[in-house]
Amino acid sequence: MEITVHGTGELTPGQHRAWHEAMDESPAFANPFLAPEFALAVGRHRGGARVAVLREDGRDVGFLPYERGPFGIGRAIGLGLSDCQALVHRPGTTWDTGELLRACELSSFEFDHLAGGQRPFEPYVTATFASPVIDVRPGDGDYAAWLRGTYPGQAKTTLKKERRLGRDVGEARFVFDERDPDVLRTLMRWKSAQYRRTGRMDRFARPWIVALVEELFHLREPHCTGVLSVLYAGDRPVAAHFGPRSSTVLAAWFTAYDPELHRYSPGLMMHLRTAEAAARHGVAVVDLGRGDKEYKDWLKTRELRVGEGFLTRPHPVALAHRLWRGPARGLRNTVLAHPRLREPADRLLRTAGALRTRAQGQDRIGEPR
Repeated sequence: MEITVHGTGELTPGQHRAWHEAMDESPAFANPFLAPEFALAVGRHRGGARVAVLREDGRDVGFLPYERGPFGIGRAIGLGLSDCQALVHRPGTTWDTGELLRACELSSFEFDHLAGGQRPFEPYVTATFASPVIDVRPGDGDYAAWLRGTYPGQAKTTLKKERRLGRDVGEARFVFDERDPDVLRTLMRWKSAQYRRTGRMDRFARPWIVALVEELFHLREPHCTGVLSVLYAGDRPVAAHFGPRSSTVLAAWFTAYDPELHRYSPGLMMHLRTAEAAARHGVAVVDLGRGDKEYKDWLKTRELRVGEGFLTRPHPVALAHRLWRGPARGLRNTVLAHPRLREPADRLLRTAGALRTRAQGQDRIGEPR
């Protein structure tokens, strides 16, 4: 096994083709976050993005995209944003983790959404988590018929709210692949406000994330296409979702809605409309991503398992990094796994977010125009 390291923009057309072929040969690698196009997009906005290429018997047989930080601390490409991570490889390929880290000049490699079937990485997985998915299939009728057949428990209430939305605001209509960048910016504004309101880190306060999402919005490749889906009431956007898709998998990524219309449950409408339309556009699986959310329990048809952990080799920097990151991850996972801890923590974050938003509003009032 020969391992070479390349910048994300240095891969040859033949290597891109071999990477795509490896994705096509295994359903585990069909996720658009595993495509070379996603790694290339991240690499344009993040320093230290690299790809390790595994070559055997004259063929490129494996690809590991990663980010290299100071002191050889490595992380999966797009860690914190990517909902699926893996060394994409041809069937039957295996590797030595120590050789891989040495070739990448890494002391450690952190991951939090490792796909299944990565056997050489399994000894380094510290925890596994459910990643709910929706297995979708084209319906024989329209949206309402599909909804009644697929989610009979939610159908009556959802359709009633959609009719009420039509009467109060404007007739509901859905666009699966909206190409208007102004609506994408509306989605990011909604999501940014939601992050602040709920006390979460505002991802869209980071310019590189905004630039990455805008680049993916314009990306139109078979293995990774940016899809913006929008629910309108008349001409008014009510809710929107943006995420990448491959030929068979749509990744649920950023969903938000107009908070003025929360009583109509536009977020749930958005997920249901997206799943039905995805099936009509050839998608087989909607990956909802890791995390315990009530709506995911309602919508899922099954669960995948994703791993979290640290691939390391004997090195003082690797030990220090794990001692620093491991306890924080463990505490967060403990809180999220237990409702008695998660619910008070969520309330605390929302209270802090409300206080911060109120303070920012007062600051703005006092500012000169």
